[in-house]
Amino acid sequence: MSRTPGTPLRAIALNCTLKPSPAPSSTGLLLDQVLAAFAAQGVIGETVRVVDHDVRPGVDADMGDGDQWPQLRSRILGADIVIVGSPTWMGHMSSVAQRVLERLDAELSETDAEGRPVLTGKVAATAVVGNEDGAHKITADLYQALTDVGFSIAAQAGTYWNGEAMQTVDYNDLDDTPEAVAHATQTFARNSAHLARLLRTQPYPGA
Repeated sequence: MSRTPGTPLRAIALNCTLKPSPAPSSTGLLLDQVLAAFAAQGVIGETVRVVDHDVRPGVDADMGDGDQWPQLRSRILGADIVIVGSPTWMGHMSSVAQRVLERLDAELSETDAEGRPVLTGKVAATAVVGNEDGAHKITADLYQALTDVGFSIAAQAGTYWNGEAMQTVDYNDLDDTPEAVAHATQTFARNSAHLARLLRTQPYPGA
């Protein structure tokens, strides 16, 4: 199990871009930087581009008929830290990110031996990019939904980049990572890894 004392923490980053692989993804670039920051904290990470998988609409753990969410769900349950990364479209998170939240809703009815939702004890964090306003709203919406289903969120556990509105420059067009973004990403990883270690050794009380 990922939370066995002495084993490294594991993180999974869910890239909720609308672009299927192998198209370049600004969200993917920021998530790569996030996982590099986690690696410096001793956390093993992986990224999943959700749109590359057939994730059916619905609020059940398995919608049947070729639904590939159960495979992604298994990887999420095997992680200590889950990062949801989304681009900004019309001031909101992507439809892919919204679908991830809807599918995670099923976990409210799944409990462990102590009566806790199975996501209790896992840490969530967010990464948002876009050349328009919206990152704070998206982060707030993600935080609320992720805590609703059982995740814990560390202090300053969000990183984002907002480009100039009504322009065409994306995050992956930049020559260098802005210092403020790099600092936020390092803080995000350090605090999230710290909280995940605490929850591994001092879990929430049972129901």
